Amino acid sequence: AEYLIGMQSPPTVRIIHSGHACNVEEERHTERVYTIREGETLELTCLVTGHPRPQIRWTKTAGSVSDRFQDSSVFNDTLHIAKILRNQGGRYYCKAENGLGSPAIKSIRVDVYCKFRYFCSLLLCFVSFFLKLQNVLVSVWSELQGETKILKLKNLRPQDYANYSCIASVRNVCGIPDRSVIFGLTNKTASPSIKLLVEDPIVVNPGQTVSLVCITTGGEPTPTLTWVSTNDSLPQRSVVKGGTLTLPAITSDEAGVYSCVASNNVGNPAKKSTTIVVRGRKVEATPPEELTFSWLKNGRSLRSSERMVITQTDPDISPGTTNLDIIDLKFTDFGTYTCVAALKGGGIPEISIDVNISSTTVPPSLTVPRGKSPLVAREGDTVELECLVSGKPKPIILWSRADKEAPMPDGSMQMESYDGVLRIVNVSREMTGSYRCQTSQYNGFNVKPREAVVELIVQYPPTVEPVHMEVRQGLGRPVVMTCRVLRAHPSRVLRFEWLLSNRLLHAGAFDPHKDETEYTIRSLNREGWGEYTCNVINEAGAGKCTFQVTGKAYPPEFYYDTYSPLWQNRPRVYGFKLQWTQMNPGAVDRIVAYRLGIRQVGLQRWWEQEIPVGDTIGKGELMTHNLTELIKPESYEVRLTPITRFGEGDSTIRIITYSAPINPHLREFHCSFEEEAICMFTQDKNDDFDWTRHSAATRDTKYTPNTGPGADRAGSKQGFYMYIETSRPRKEGDQARLVSPFFNIALKNSYGLTNPSAYCFGFFYHMYGKHIGTLNAFLKQKGQVTLEAPVWSLSGNQGDRWKQAKVSIHPTTSFQIVLEGIRGPGIEGDIAIDDITLEEGECRDPPPSDANALSTSSHIWLLCTTLVLTLLEGQR
Repeated sequence: AEYLIGMQSPPTVRIIHSGHACNVEEERHTERVYTIREGETLELTCLVTGHPRPQIRWTKTAGSVSDRFQDSSVFNDTLHIAKILRNQGGRYYCKAENGLGSPAIKSIRVDVYCKFRYFCSLLLCFVSFFLKLQNVLVSVWSELQGETKILKLKNLRPQDYANYSCIASVRNVCGIPDRSVIFGLTNKTASPSIKLLVEDPIVVNPGQTVSLVCITTGGEPTPTLTWVSTNDSLPQRSVVKGGTLTLPAITSDEAGVYSCVASNNVGNPAKKSTTIVVRGRKVEATPPEELTFSWLKNGRSLRSSERMVITQTDPDISPGTTNLDIIDLKFTDFGTYTCVAALKGGGIPEISIDVNISSTTVPPSLTVPRGKSPLVAREGDTVELECLVSGKPKPIILWSRADKEAPMPDGSMQMESYDGVLRIVNVSREMTGSYRCQTSQYNGFNVKPREAVVELIVQYPPTVEPVHMEVRQGLGRPVVMTCRVLRAHPSRVLRFEWLLSNRLLHAGAFDPHKDETEYTIRSLNREGWGEYTCNVINEAGAGKCTFQVTGKAYPPEFYYDTYSPLWQNRPRVYGFKLQWTQMNPGAVDRIVAYRLGIRQVGLQRWWEQEIPVGDTIGKGELMTHNLTELIKPESYEVRLTPITRFGEGDSTIRIITYSAPINPHLREFHCSFEEEAICMFTQDKNDDFDWTRHSAATRDTKYTPNTGPGADRAGSKQGFYMYIETSRPRKEGDQARLVSPFFNIALKNSYGLTNPSAYCFGFFYHMYGKHIGTLNAFLKQKGQVTLEAPVWSLSGNQGDRWKQAKVSIHPTTSFQIVLEGIRGPGIEGDIAIDDITLEEGECRDPPPSDANALSTSSHIWLLCTTLVLTLLEGQR
């Protein structure tokens, strides 16, 4: 836009970064990832062109940057975030528009990692074991990334009691080490349970000190107790010591629900809550001893006597209440009874309540019908727990657990019943226990509740293991199947039976001294393949172990994480590196071959071939087969079947989908360094200094007038190239290395490489100055740690001009090119490179080096001398 004054042009955008990045990488050409430590300063600059001058706006993901960071620079060229936090990571967009054409948008993803190793310890695994019905659920939580991983152990067995390790890793990004925790699972492991030693609700006056006491009643490992409040956080003046929370001089702002939470990383945390109600400031507290009670009958004062007992200190009733017991009710006792409450010093109106007793009034009674306790039921049945209630008016019955502090079937701690019957649908074994029925208060009656207890026993069939198991064995070999009883109620097991496809094989009484039964196939044949069932039976039903017995080999497992499985070496077809491992390779017999089937998706016909296997396959061994002649861009269905001497095993099928290669095609790779991304080349982090992208002269000529190019390889003053700046503080021998992206090689046949692939690596260099050092080119293959000898090298002054170099390379796996510039003895030693190419095949016309050129000139001079001498000899 600077060179086209008065002309209009649409906007263009490019994002560059500065600040303190610990890693910058390119993903799939277009996605740029900028990694920065927490607490550092993020600076992203949006470089724009266009006329009129485009308006710039930074946004983050779906919302404006200013919505989160309140930063005034979001409408400027540079986005500046000081002391960046982890939650400020994400994708940032730079949008430029000037009303011409579509807005220009570029983005970059910013990953923020913790700065200090102390904070890196937050990358821990939170392991939660959830034990229910003998299943274990392990959840792994990483605070740094917010991810959850789950490990589930079904049908918990004694051998499952072990130490489980959780390892979290960010692959050493920013130097963050791996972190791990160990959780020990034993037969004593149990989820936490707690009890609150306070009332609910708690009504207090402002200024009082309130203590909430929470104790653990179970859990292994020992649970940790914490207190939380609905007010987001506990009051600042609160004191927590163990399970006791103390709130000194409580205020009305501190009223609310307070919860005690117990956690030991096993199951769900246990939680109990109570509500604190703080009276208004103008209401004076009334302790129970300041209250006076009086009873009236039909408006006349009533005094306590042998038949009419008035109590105010009964330990079974709440403070601040009174109780009237009428013993041996008579006809003369019918009437209206009034209870009056008043303060000793007066000041507020009296409070009264009337209770009518007539010939229809009957005191409540509560009994359990004969034969209804204990009540025996089978798992899954519908049961009715019954308490007979009488009296007029008839009270409501409250049901709760009497043997332990546990919720009722509907999830609440207490259930109401108007007829005294508690109906439970689909009863389960966890519901076994004691249930309390008690009368509730009603119309002033029943200050002392009546109660009774009903025992419920739930019978269930034996729980056995294994529920399902695959057994694979070679023909002619023995097979032993064991069915084990874990628990049952009643525990006395009556009998067992073994069946093959509903055909009875063996039955008998269960040995009371054993907890398992076995069945043995002496010599497995094809008729013995099938589903074996062991039924272990008690009064409540049968538990079933199932064994799927076969002589087929296990299916192979495709390896989906193959590094760059696609390659292209022809315009219309592509290849695929198929990789797999064999599940339990020696379970049946040695695998001698695989049958490979392949068909194009949507077609019916399969093409098949056998892949022979030479040696015995090891467990976890990765096997490879190259598929060729796949038509672009079709997808294919691949079927792989293992073969033993007993026949074919089970097959595995996967789909192969064509996708464009991740790296640039080698025939098309060309880099002239015109873009700031420099074609995904990166600076080596282990050298002494970096290559510099530049245009025109490398430096002002008054400093280094006799070194470096005056233009790029094409002769443009505005064109870019890469060079090493050898001015101070550089010293002799300092190295700068520029590393290319990874390139994938194309395999030549379906059985792997017979001869290494050949590629021609070419580039232009400019080595002008009396202090020129050395320029080296290296081939670095995948997995190679150190650089070997250079594939091309040149030292010394080569004149003020660009020259081309070409060299053939023969990689055997994915590779990179490394260009190394070494500083000479002085400042006039700038070395530049430009126009890098990489092509398949040997170099056809490699340009001669200076040594070769000198050698050729010498040969020509000698030839001319010989011809002159021959002519002179002929004249003579």
